[in-house]
This record gives sequence, C-alpha cells and structure tokens, in this order.
Amino acid sequence: MTPNLSLPALRSMVVPLRLLVLCWVFGAGCSQSSPPWFQNITTNLFNSSGDILLGGLFPINELTSNLSHRVKPDNISCDRINEHGLGMALVMKYTVDEINANSTLLPGIRLGYEIFDTCKQSAVIVKPTLLFLTEDSSRELAVMCNYTDYATRVAAVIGPSTSEMVSVIGKLLGFFLIPQISYLATGDMFSDKSMYPSFLRTVPSDKRQVEAMVYLLNRFQWNWVAVVGSEDEYGRQGQRQFSTLAAKSSICVGYEGLIPTYRDPQPVVKEILDRIAEAKVGVVVVFSLAQPARAFFTEVIRRNLTGVWVASDDWALHRDISTLPNIHTVGTIIAFAVQSQTLGLLTPYTRELFSRIREEMTRQPSPDTESTRGMNQCPDCWNLSPDNISLVTEPILLRTAFSVYAAIYSVAHALHSLLGCNANSCLRGAKSKLYPWQLLEVLKKVNFSLNGSHFEFDSNGNPNIGYNVLQWVWRNNSLSFKDVGTFYKNLSINNTLIRWHTGSTKVIASTCSSECGPGQVRRVKGFHSCCYDCIECLPGTFQNGTMDIQCTQCLDGQWSQVRSTNCTKPTFDFLTWSQPESLGLLLAMLVLLACQGAVGVLLLQHRGSPLVRASGGALGGVALLSLMGGCACLLLFLGQPGELVCRLQLPLSSIFQTVTLSTILAISLQIVYVTEFPGKAPFHLDTLRGTGGCLLVLACCGVQAGICGYYVQERPSLSQYLAKMKVTFVRKFLRCPVEPILGLGLMQGFNGLLALTSFMCTFMAVKTVRQYNLARDITFSTLIYCVVWVVFIPIYTGLNDKDRSIVHVSVSLLSNMGLMVAYYLPKCHLLLKKPELNTEEHFRTFLEGAEATPQEEHDQGPGGEGQGPAGEEPGSAGEGQGSAGEGQGSGKGQG
Repeated sequence: MTPNLSLPALRSMVVPLRLLVLCWVFGAGCSQSSPPWFQNITTNLFNSSGDILLGGLFPINELTSNLSHRVKPDNISCDRINEHGLGMALVMKYTVDEINANSTLLPGIRLGYEIFDTCKQSAVIVKPTLLFLTEDSSRELAVMCNYTDYATRVAAVIGPSTSEMVSVIGKLLGFFLIPQISYLATGDMFSDKSMYPSFLRTVPSDKRQVEAMVYLLNRFQWNWVAVVGSEDEYGRQGQRQFSTLAAKSSICVGYEGLIPTYRDPQPVVKEILDRIAEAKVGVVVVFSLAQPARAFFTEVIRRNLTGVWVASDDWALHRDISTLPNIHTVGTIIAFAVQSQTLGLLTPYTRELFSRIREEMTRQPSPDTESTRGMNQCPDCWNLSPDNISLVTEPILLRTAFSVYAAIYSVAHALHSLLGCNANSCLRGAKSKLYPWQLLEVLKKVNFSLNGSHFEFDSNGNPNIGYNVLQWVWRNNSLSFKDVGTFYKNLSINNTLIRWHTGSTKVIASTCSSECGPGQVRRVKGFHSCCYDCIECLPGTFQNGTMDIQCTQCLDGQWSQVRSTNCTKPTFDFLTWSQPESLGLLLAMLVLLACQGAVGVLLLQHRGSPLVRASGGALGGVALLSLMGGCACLLLFLGQPGELVCRLQLPLSSIFQTVTLSTILAISLQIVYVTEFPGKAPFHLDTLRGTGGCLLVLACCGVQAGICGYYVQERPSLSQYLAKMKVTFVRKFLRCPVEPILGLGLMQGFNGLLALTSFMCTFMAVKTVRQYNLARDITFSTLIYCVVWVVFIPIYTGLNDKDRSIVHVSVSLLSNMGLMVAYYLPKCHLLLKKPELNTEEHFRTFLEGAEATPQEEHDQGPGGEGQGPAGEEPGSAGEGQGSAGEGQGSGKGQG
C-alpha cells in the first residue's frame, strides 16, 4: 500500500496511458488477452447483489480507538488500512466474479456478497454477524422457537480470520446452523462439533500444526526448547497444545511465555527474553499473531540474540516481521505455512479492477453516495490504482489467497449439489427458498477438484491440506522463502537444503543434557526429564531403551557387563588343546610318559634280577603302569568338559595313584617286617611279598573305589551343575564340577594317608648293613608326594577355576614325577651304571629276610659309618645320619 492512496497525479492520467502500463506488465505487444468476464468487473469492492448472498468477514482496517476509554456502545474507530485483510477481501470479490462467470457451476444462479470489516475486534464483528442473521433482505432478526424455516440474509459466512473472532461469533452462527468457513482460524477447539456445529475451515487446525512442529523438533533431536505465544485464543491454545504434545514426545519445554496482544507488550517481552536466556535454549517456538511477534522480534534484534526460531503460520510470512530492520540477524527462522496454490488470474484481475476504480475517480473526482456505497468499509479504497497492485502480490497473500478461494468454491459446489444443478441449469431456481442448515449438510460432504487438486472436509470440518516447511533466506538483503519440506500426516524434510545461521551444515544442538552413551541411563535432575546425569549400568543390568531412567535387571540365566545394552547367556571357556597352557601340560605328560615307558622297558629287561624282585617284582611293575595310567588320565582335564569325562576325571586319577601308593605301602611293610622282626621274616616273607601284598593293594583300591563311588553318586551331573549355576558373569572358565569338595578331600586324603604311612614305615626302619637301601627310595618318593599335595591345598583354594584345573594337573604330574624319580630312577641308575651290585648278596635281606652277619656289623665301623663295596653310593652301606634312617654307631638309624 502506498503511503497516500489519494494521488492527484493519477487523476490526470488518460486511458491510453493505462493501456501502455497494462501492455508493459503483460508482455511486449500485449499478446495475451484478458478473459472476457473481466469486462463485467464492477468497482463495488465490498458488496454485490445476487440470487444467493455470501457474507464476508475480513480485517480490512486496524483499530485506532482506545478501547480502554470506551464507556458507550458506540462506533469504534478503525481507520488505518490493514493491507493483508484488504487483499483477502479482494480475493473474495475475485472468486465470486470468477464463479459467476462460470456457466456450468451455478447456471442461472448469481452469487452476491456482503463484505464487512472486523477490525480484529469482538466489539466490531458482532454487528455484521447480527446483520447476516436477519431474515432475507430485511434488517430484522426475529425471536422464534423454531428456526427450521428461517432463511437468513446470507447463505454462508466466509471468515473471520482469527480464532479469537471465531470464538465470539462461532456459537451464535452455530445456533442458526449457518455454514461458517474460516480461511485462517486454526484453533483446534473449533473441531468440536458439539460446540461449533456449523464451523468449517480451509486451513489445518493448530493441532496439525503442533504435530508438525513436534515432528520437526524430533527430526533434529531438539529436546530443550522454549515456546512463546500471543496472549489470545490462537496463542494460548497453540502453546498449550504444543507443551502437551511435546511432553508426550520427550521434548522438554524449558520456558513458556505469553506476549500481550491488547496492552503494551514491551515489559513482558523483556522478561520473556531474560527467562529464555536463563534457560539456555537454542530453539524457540513462537506461536503468535503477527503484531505480538513483531514486538517480540524487535526486542530480539535490539539485544542481538541469535538462535533457531520456529514460526507458526500466522506470522510465518507476514510483512510486519519480515520488514523489520536487521531481522536477518536473529538467526535461522523455520516457518510453517499452509499449503496453497497460485491464483493465476488474481493479479491481472486486480490490476483491471484498480484501473477501473481509477477511471471512475478520473471521471467523477467527488463521487456521490450511490457510487461509493461499496466503499463504506474502506473510504480510502476509492483511491486505489494499479500502483497498489502489491496488495495481492505480497508473499503472505499469495500463500493465503487460496484459503479464501477454496472456502468460496466449497460453498459454490455445495450449492451446485443442493440446487440440483448440471452444466446447463439447476432444478431449483433462483427464487427457491434456501435454508442455511440444508446447505450445511451438503457442505460437510462436498468433494471436488480445484485447480487440479482434490478438496474435501473431514468429519470435524477440517480440510485435507497440510503445511509447507519454509526457511527464511536472505541474499543481498533480499528475503525469500525457500521450501525445505512438507507435512501432511508425516513430515518430509530435506536437511541439506537448510542453511543454519552458524554457517555450517551441521544441525544446531538444543539439548539440556548431552545424549547418554550406550549402557547408560538418565538420572533426572530438577523438574525436566531432559536435564539429567548419565549413570552407567552395573554388571547384571542393562539399558533397555534410550529414554530409560533406570537400568533393567537381567533375566535368570543371563548376565551383562558394565554399560551393556543387552544381557546374554554366558559363554564358557575351557582348556583347549591349542592353548599354551594345554600344550605345556601335554608336553610334560608326554615326556613323563616316555620316561616311565623307558623305565618300564628297563625293568622288564631285568625282570628276574634281584633288584627287580626286591623292588616288588610284579607289583612294582603294576605300580609303574599305574603311574603311567595316572599320567595319561590327566588328558581328561583338557578339552571341552562332557558328562562322561567329568564322571571319570577325578576317580581315575585317584585310583591310579592309589594302586601305586598301595604297592609302595606293601613294600614298606615288608621292609619294616624284615628289619624289625628279622627272626620271623624268613618264614613269612614270601607270603608278604606274594599274596599279602596283593591283598593289601586290592584292599586299598577297594577303599578308594568306595570313596570314588560316593563321590560319583553325590556329585551333580554337568547339566545339573549348569542349570543350578547362578549366572553372574558373561564369560567364565568351565571345568568339571568338583562337588562335593569332601569327595576330593577323601580321595586325595586317602592317597596321602597311604603315602604318609609308607614314609613313616621306611623312615623309622633299621638300615641293613651292606645292602641296597630300598627304604631310602620309598622315604624320598613318599615325602615328595606328601609335600607336593600339602602345598597344593592352600594354593588350590585361592585360585579361579581355570588356574585350579591347571594347578591340579600340574600337581598331579609333579607328584607322579616325584614318585618315579625318587623310587625308580635310583634302581635304573644301579642297573645301568653299577650292574655288579645287582646280586643276591646285595639284596639278601629283602629277598630272604636274613640278618647281617657279625663280620658285616663289625665292618660298619665304630663311627657308625660304612662304605659299600665296589664304591657303592654313600649311605648305602651305613651312612651316619640321614633321612633314610641310616645306621649310626651301632648301625641303627634314628629319625
């Protein structure tokens, strides 16, 4: 709008100049001609007679009165033109003229209209509404009990523009069931048909807009925002709905504020911005009318604040905000605008209209009352000219014009159905009685195509229209609105099209707390769920969802590590054949088996010699074979445990040791008998060495077998052990269960008792003179065995399962090796290095039970020391003092 609509220079222009201007606008040579119906354009802007009248309510002017001083119900001054409201009123005139020019939509029926100014004031809008309710063409409103047969002045009302105004007149129009179609009112309350039964609209409700905003925030992961609304029905409802839906979508509203609409907003705006700064939000949703939003951003610019501003549809494209000085400094503005279509003929129509108004002004500088009757809503509109074409070319009007256009066309199509029209005529003529409630029923079900797009209302009177997502873009101080996405039920947005004010393509963050990592849950601090500390989930718990505020316990039989996002069944390790520990143990077994095999071969070669016979003969061979079996059965400790393996592991190992130790015990008893009862030994030695020794071995093995049977009976199977296992681990070494531990103690304790008994027998035995010291071999071998297994006990109890298995095998190998080295290697040494000592004489005591002769005792010497023949190793013929019970002085050893 130009500053002064009354321009004297325009009055002197002639028609040819107007034609030149039109030719310049439409193109060189004026090659395109206007539609024929343009010739019928009238200059009456705000009323037009017709067979059926439509009422229009538009904010053509702005308030200039001070309502706080109003004490009488007199006129309210609205003398300042609202360019956007006037532009929408022109769209209504254009649409009605276009419909009247269409011979197939309402053939033989002419639509008329009466447009009134609302001034966006409830005190103003009531008067034209009451006029619309009067009967037919009269100005009287009758009070009746039943308005079924009451024909109102207008068939439908187009408007008003704001939710505040709809709330004033909506219920009144609903009482008469007059169709009311708003082109801008978006309050969701009007979807309630019990309260507003006749209300429809051609823009989505705020509920849809709020959903779109929440989708947008979730898309960019903004969960810490502020929301500011205007202090009116539109802003309060929008803010309330946004806060409710945001909370359901895990978006925290750090601050809510309302900008005054009908009083000075500056003090409140300053407080709002102070609170927003304190909340440290990066995104602010501004759900406001244009005028309060202008006051808000004026202060934002003054403070030089930047951020992301999400604009509601009312101010998204409004000139009041987009023309603010330095508005480009506030940051990134993402706006929601109702999806619309361009009205291609609106601009040339308006230009033709303005040209005709100027012509009339030129012909009649002082128009009379009759000719200016249509200008009562806007006296200055008589001065409109093509120079004022920006009224219909502003971006905001281009976006909202389609809503007015669709509202009027929906009434026209409803009339087409109600009047029974076809392409040539209507069944009901222009003079037929038309009741508004009849039109309302048809209008609710209207379904038509408009400019190539399908249009209809849902059961709540809302249209099948969504939103365009726009970004305000400045280039060389020129503002444009770039489409970056759309919303209809779902949000579709192209992130790459958005240019953030930071200069980066990276989305700006707006969170109270940073996202927790995997395996962490949120511990809320304060009153907002988006402000939290991240707490790690402990072992045995896990993070079930990203929004969890506490860790979830694992199910029985499952476990998790610290900071886990799931629980798993445990994984079991075991001593595989390829592990270094297994390879080391296997190598030791093979070496030991090889040595034992070599010893066995050597003893087998000398099986009839005195040494082999004195060492137990066949029983000695059985003992060696048992050592080899005990070594080989240790392979059961390697590899994956199984039911059979676990049943045989410890019993086999113990039985083989028992055979060896019981054989040694039998030989030890023979030595005690020979040395302590030399007079009786020759008569019973064969029995001890033969049947007695075998019975002793069998008895010991029987006892051990009983212990092993108890152990096998009491121990759980591997499957039972795993089923009862309390899982407190993700990965664990699995070995065969050693339960009850008493069983292991009894088996190994019995073997230890055999070894200890043998040690005591031989350690205290009298040393025979000039004879092989067989007691020494048994003493050292059983001593090694006892020491190894005694040391094993404290070490075993302090280890984990894997190390226990390794130590058990290692100790078994060590004790096995101790028995072989201490008991068999001295004999091998004699067989290989001193074969001359392998004589009956040298082993006579153990073979025949004969005592030493006096000469042999004398040769021992007064010092209690003797030297064996042929360089026998020290101690064999009477060492002085030693662990093998050598003789001292008189030839008897002392322990």
